[in-house]
Amino acid sequence: MSELVEHHVVKNKGYLAELGDWSEAMARQLASEDHLDLTEEHMDILRYLRKYYNKHGQGYNARTLLNVMEFEFGKWEGKRHLYKLFPKGPVNQACKFAGLPLPPECNDTSFGSVH
Repeated sequence: MSELVEHHVVKNKGYLAELGDWSEAMARQLASEDHLDLTEEHMDILRYLRKYYNKHGQGYNARTLLNVMEFEFGKWEGKRHLYKLFPKGPVNQACKFAGLPLPPECNDTSFGSVH
């Protein structure tokens, strides 16, 4: 893990300890550690999730978040498109890269994945 990210991340979870510590450079670094290059479409989703979180806080569950992502960014392929963008799970990876905590009661960190 790079120095840019390491001191901001909660140990063993990979999620940022403080929401305000997030930057697009950090998102790109976290993604590169998952062997994923973020496109502008990825970044649009991450920015949207941060705005959604700022508006709603943690008052939603993983299924709701996945449905919102599908509605906003699923294009013609629906969730399949999100899985292509975030292969380890749209909710899990998108929250991680956006510097957001997983939704409450989201016990399965691969939620929304094909694994």
